[in-house]
Amino acid sequence: MLAETPIKNIIPIALPTLGDEEIDAVANVIRTGWVSQGPQVKAFESEFAAYVGSQYACAVSNCTTALHLALLAVGVGTKDEVITVSHSFIATANAIRHCGATPVFVDIDPEMFNLEPQLIESAITDRTKAILCVHQLGMPCDIKAIIKIATKYNLPVIEDAACAIGSQIKCDGNWEQIGKPHGDIACFSFHPRKVITTGEGGMLTTNNPKWDQLFRLWRQHGMSVSDSIRHNASNVIFEEYPVVGYNYRLTDLQAAIGRKQLERLPSIINQRRLIAKLYCEYLLDVEEITPPFEPSWARSNWQSYAIRLSTKFNQKEIMQTLLDLGVSTRRGVMCSHREQAYDDIVLNHALIQSEKAQNQTILLPIYPQLSEENVTYIVKSLKNAIAQHA
Repeated sequence: MLAETPIKNIIPIALPTLGDEEIDAVANVIRTGWVSQGPQVKAFESEFAAYVGSQYACAVSNCTTALHLALLAVGVGTKDEVITVSHSFIATANAIRHCGATPVFVDIDPEMFNLEPQLIESAITDRTKAILCVHQLGMPCDIKAIIKIATKYNLPVIEDAACAIGSQIKCDGNWEQIGKPHGDIACFSFHPRKVITTGEGGMLTTNNPKWDQLFRLWRQHGMSVSDSIRHNASNVIFEEYPVVGYNYRLTDLQAAIGRKQLERLPSIINQRRLIAKLYCEYLLDVEEITPPFEPSWARSNWQSYAIRLSTKFNQKEIMQTLLDLGVSTRRGVMCSHREQAYDDIVLNHALIQSEKAQNQTILLPIYPQLSEENVTYIVKSLKNAIAQHA
């Protein structure tokens, strides 16, 4: 039985799509006695790679650790620079800092809230080691344009696809999954706010076998032999630790949930797209709002539905009025350069579009359990809030 909405008379911003299948899957894992990284993780990786069309997929504890390992794999280290966006959850910038490197922030395209390819070249220096782009809110970035520039300067491209499982781009007339990958490495999140969830969790996809081997070595303390291999061996095996590693493992309990979530994914995305279509139709006559833009070459999974308010409105006031009416929202995506942790960052140029997006956008509730009646009420409440604060 799927969780229902609303919760405590509030329509939440998000709600995981979990049911008896996931409960049974976890129970079965508990019965086996093997609950840490093991056969369920291996199966989840194989099924995930098949879904996105990558040669390799490596499960880790969350998307931040995935980004960290991806950056390490392409050689990012102390005093290096990585071109990325400030307009993203702070984990994007933090992963760069975890490598001892410096994020170089560029501005975004105001329509899709993604990295503006035209600004990349001016940000490249002799210290630039990689480009870290984001498929923000599930909307694919212009990855083909980014790769074209990266190829010119021989730079690896890492895709922060935390929100983008199930999103697609059109390549040579064919629709392809984000995570194929189109860059060098793509990183996903399974946080409860994402389209599918394992509670916490992440995945790296790549077509590079060397990098995949490094991910697997690093995620388990740098251990040369995995627990499952030692457990199933007929001879005694002593593991070695050739490198300093991390404890970035996903558990079999989480992977069992992930496998069921992956089975649900097509229907989850179909329902999200229907809800996004309803929002677009119902908001057409609201001049004070700009709905999200989806280009002809992209298909969003609609992880979030971001509307942009007219500049004459106070974002927080509209959000508070909606909350008073029983509708939970979130502000637009944060900008890392505005946080105290990044006070030391020297900006190459003003991040005008990034700051405007944070200040003027609101995320509306969107998840499969949201009924048309819920959507109608949310839109009605939004219109009331706008009228009240006009």
